[in-house]
Amino acid sequence: MGVLYEDVVVIRHAEKPGDSTVITVNCPDKTGLGCDLCRVILLFGLSISRGDFSTDGKWCYIVFWVVDKPTTRWHLLQKRLLEVCPSYFSTSDIDYYRPENQQPKEPDVFLLKFWCSCDRKGLLHDVTEVLFVLELTIKRVKVSTTPDGRVMFLFFLTDSRELLHTKRRQEETIDYLTAALGDIIISCEIDLAGPEFTACSQGAPFLPSEITEDIFSLELPNGRPSGFLSFNPVSVTMDNNLSPSHTLVRILCQDHKGLIYDIMRTLKDYNIQVSYGRFYASSKGSCELELFIMQADGRKLIDPSKQNALRSRLRMELLRPLRVGVVSRGPDTELLVANPVELSGRGRPLVFYDITLAFKILNTCIFSVEIGRHMIHGREWEVYRILLDEGECCSLPRKKVEEGVRNRLMGWE
Repeated sequence: MGVLYEDVVVIRHAEKPGDSTVITVNCPDKTGLGCDLCRVILLFGLSISRGDFSTDGKWCYIVFWVVDKPTTRWHLLQKRLLEVCPSYFSTSDIDYYRPENQQPKEPDVFLLKFWCSCDRKGLLHDVTEVLFVLELTIKRVKVSTTPDGRVMFLFFLTDSRELLHTKRRQEETIDYLTAALGDIIISCEIDLAGPEFTACSQGAPFLPSEITEDIFSLELPNGRPSGFLSFNPVSVTMDNNLSPSHTLVRILCQDHKGLIYDIMRTLKDYNIQVSYGRFYASSKGSCELELFIMQADGRKLIDPSKQNALRSRLRMELLRPLRVGVVSRGPDTELLVANPVELSGRGRPLVFYDITLAFKILNTCIFSVEIGRHMIHGREWEVYRILLDEGECCSLPRKKVEEGVRNRLMGWE
């Protein structure tokens, strides 16, 4: 007999202020399940303060303690977590560690195009927040301001509810935008994206050389460049003596938004399976993790070169989970944010949401935005290029812009 569908994901709410909400997942296992679950939790803006997970290779039991938020849509979160859990009825004939069995159908991409009569501080974030509430995932964005002050928005979207092809869902989206933006919205339309999506996906044909070498480096240099978090010590050690069948990975680091997702994403990309693990974040911001891992063939990680490669990548992802830099673009100032893409093709969620929120808090206008994907050093990156409003960038130091965006992305507000 199996478990009831509603028992696969159970959410026990905090009983008093300050307590954590406990999310329990009890389902068949698959490679990368921890990464997928952490990504959903991050998508809802929640922080994991503690975690405990174990598996026998076929069935897993995972517990997350998350910091409660009054705006969290818990029923929807439960639904989205269920969607990434393998079905109980697939356990009789599934190969649990075959990632190709887990690849979902690619969702349709839609183009949301609208004009506003004028720009204002926080406008782009207000739009992004509406799309977030509607569960519309932003794949690409292009925003530009005309000489007469009008603003054109091109959002390439996918719909978590898979209803954006319907007239009712399109009308709902337009109504929400109209309510949020008021009289400044001139026109708005939604259509299935065509060849323009492919063109927009490529991003700018080049990136500044100084950015490419510093921001996208996959090596840990002896001297830390400015983009590194020098106050964030990271320790990653491995031990093959404590378990006859697993390698123990110990990680000590500073907490940041999406920490567990960053670790699980890295292990998923390396096709590493976690059989048991626990995580704890202290009130002072330090984190401790212990993970018993094995390779896809069911063996320990013995090879020193493989150990060094995984250790180096984990340290890099914890020191620089996102890359942020401010550069000159002619007479203007441009902010670049680079988001590493999983091998599955998905980027870190809510990056654009946090960027636009940071600019709103900094009281700074955005002149134009481009989002594209680039293959750099053999790895795919989602690159956000934000050109600051020329009149505003002079009044705000570059360092403050960079720090404000980075702190928002890392959850250090």
